[in-house]
Amino acid sequence: MSVHAYAVERAGGPVQVRQYEPEPLGPLEVDISVTHCGVCHTDIGMIDNSHGISRFPVVAGHEAVGVITALGDAVDHSRLALGQRVGIGAYAGSCFACEWCMTGRQHLCPAGDATVFRGDRGGFATQLRASDWRHVHPLPDVITSEEAGPLLCAGATVFSAIVRHDVRPTDRVAVVGVGGLGHLAIQFLAKWGCHVTAVSRSAEKADDARRFGAHAVVTPHDGFEDLAGSFHFVLSTVSGDLPWDTYLNALRPQGTLCVAGVPDSSFTVHPLSILTGERKLAGGLTGTPAETRQMLDFAARHGIRPATETYPVSRINEALDHVRRGRARYRAVLEM
Repeated sequence: MSVHAYAVERAGGPVQVRQYEPEPLGPLEVDISVTHCGVCHTDIGMIDNSHGISRFPVVAGHEAVGVITALGDAVDHSRLALGQRVGIGAYAGSCFACEWCMTGRQHLCPAGDATVFRGDRGGFATQLRASDWRHVHPLPDVITSEEAGPLLCAGATVFSAIVRHDVRPTDRVAVVGVGGLGHLAIQFLAKWGCHVTAVSRSAEKADDARRFGAHAVVTPHDGFEDLAGSFHFVLSTVSGDLPWDTYLNALRPQGTLCVAGVPDSSFTVHPLSILTGERKLAGGLTGTPAETRQMLDFAARHGIRPATETYPVSRINEALDHVRRGRARYRAVLEM
């Protein structure tokens, strides 16, 4: 069956429908018929070639939800079945043989199949193929397909940061940015049991942040410097530059600043911001298959859901521009 993909032929260009015939299905591969796909800031970066790594034509999309239409011969049929509702997130496969995969860190696999970096085989299409069935995630019934898409990347990224950095229910934490990642991070951390401070440039988002579970909301103009030594964990979800020394100094001794958003420029940090108090600066990637399944279970149990705006795929250019301008509240989702 022909695949209709929504491709961009040049940086920042309009989306055009592109048709292709898929290759024969491999033994570990799974095809899904896509019903919904979230629009992430990383998708915009690939479409606009913001990082100089895009290969055109680009079919973006890596928060895909749909139903299984084909299974390879080596797929575990006790886990996946034809017609089952599933999701494919930022990674559609990994080698499961390298040191990283063998120790449960598939997100670090050098041969990982990163969905958004494939070029012309992303989730903005009528069909998406996973190169390994172990990266295909069955979805809890209580999470709708519209809600599930953003959880598969944004949700998995912030949840994994909590797990990997051993955030405790008694910790005081800060989430920088109330956006696509940030509004989910606030929910996860609040349900985790933490005292959550949301940091946002927009005073208009204060009520939303509290609704998502934040106990306090501050803006950079409120004197964030006064919060020095306040937090065990700070999670930056913004796609921009920050006064990194200020945020490092907001940590308690041996606290962690985890950066999940992509800054525009190189980091500039005074050495004493890290050395004093043995503070840590860490990167944050999306979840492993095991972490993603834990995240879905946790979200289902605690009622954690993204705030979404749904667009029919016929309005894909409008949806992309909405996200590009930072106007989404808080995650745009395409309905195929």
